[in-house]
Amino acid sequence: MIRAVVVDDEPMVCSFLRTILGSSGDIEVAEEAHDGAAGVEAVVRARPDIVLMDLRMPGMGGLAAIERIMRLPEPPPVVVLTTFDADQYVLRSLRAGASGFLIKSTPPEELVGLVRVAAEGHTVLSAAAARRLVAASTDRDAVGDRARELVGSLTERETEVLSGLGEGLSNARIGARLHLSEATIKGYVSRTLDKLGCVNRTQAGLIAHDAGLVETE
Repeated sequence: MIRAVVVDDEPMVCSFLRTILGSSGDIEVAEEAHDGAAGVEAVVRARPDIVLMDLRMPGMGGLAAIERIMRLPEPPPVVVLTTFDADQYVLRSLRAGASGFLIKSTPPEELVGLVRVAAEGHTVLSAAAARRLVAASTDRDAVGDRARELVGSLTERETEVLSGLGEGLSNARIGARLHLSEATIKGYVSRTLDKLGCVNRTQAGLIAHDAGLVETE
């Protein structure tokens, strides 16, 4: 059973998500909270497999809550679930450590599937958010310079693994590409995240894109 924490200041949204996710048979909402601070506390208590986080809330907002959750020991994946998808929020959420960015209008059956994917540690993005992520970047030059500096600290093999993360590949697929076992790739991923100061594969993938390791159409 996948345990979820829902953080949203609208009780009706929480109730809707509890119903939709609960009807899946393999996802349950362990706790819900209505502001960022309460959301962090709920995560500490419930130790969920996934967190669905709104951004605009009274008191502590979603971005600050994500940053706090990412500082917890073994933080769960956090997926932003909101009604808007402005460029700066997509990037800021992912750089803060979120594993995905979904719009609340996502069809229920699609939402359930994406929650399952995110709970396994994969990145999930709405189509609109993905387009904006590729197109965004008023500070592309500065961000690119910093990313290339970070990549410069990696070995050649770690850089190859990082490139795979930027493409969204699983450990198994990266291993097949590099002719290495999945267990070996797992070790490389762990060391690469440590060197880059990343909390998850999504953040590492962003660095790969910023550094120009991944081609974008």
